[in-house]
Amino acid sequence: MPCWDAWLPFLSDGGPFCAFARIRVRAVSRKRFMFPHAQVIIKITLDTQRQHDHNNDDCPWRSRARTVQKVASANLPTSHGEFRIAGYRSLISDEEFVVLYKGKMHADVPTLVRIHSQCLTGDVFGSIKCDCGPQLHRALDMIEAEGRGAIVYQQQEGRGIGIINKIRAYALQDEGLDTVEANEKLGFEVDAREYRQCAEILFDLGLCKVRVISNNPDKLRALEEAGLQIVERIPIEVPAEEPAAHYLRTKKEKMGHLISF
Repeated sequence: MPCWDAWLPFLSDGGPFCAFARIRVRAVSRKRFMFPHAQVIIKITLDTQRQHDHNNDDCPWRSRARTVQKVASANLPTSHGEFRIAGYRSLISDEEFVVLYKGKMHADVPTLVRIHSQCLTGDVFGSIKCDCGPQLHRALDMIEAEGRGAIVYQQQEGRGIGIINKIRAYALQDEGLDTVEANEKLGFEVDAREYRQCAEILFDLGLCKVRVISNNPDKLRALEEAGLQIVERIPIEVPAEEPAAHYLRTKKEKMGHLISF
């Protein structure tokens, strides 16, 4: 008769049935009924694991091939708190992404996330023509307070037109055009950004259910279409200087952003 200890590797995932299985197998082994009882208990344990896996089948990151690849990751202490930073590259373009994240990621735990489009003028130079920089810092504070979350930093400056064209658009805004009119006059889409690979990065982190920090309904729609389960939208409104007033009004009236400005 084999020793009951030989069965422990099959019962070591820490679930409630496993604790019960150890007690039963130890007890019945003394009565020399180990095999019949142990087989039933092991079947319950494995079936429970299969049911757990089935419950997560609606998370597409488990089965879909990704078009982004993580290249490097490191610790990043910031004035907002301790974060991890990771760099990703697109496998279908020359685009690169950065993600700042904190805490353990679980597919079934709704987690704070933000897709933040690069804004060199606002994020780095402190421009008050927009609310981008303050939004980024507010999102970092929110994730730090939560203890878990991620910000995908998307290098699609100027809603996808690049920094040089963004400066050209700024010049047209100096002449009285709004951001939508300036992009169109330059021959660009109002918003050329694409978010599918941002969603793939969140999948790669292990996320599925998310609480999205955003005022942009197009972004929410795109993330849902990519397969993320949006459990909640978290509004993000920050105090804005007077030069940003026209910009914010345009986002609300012409782009449908969910802001109270």
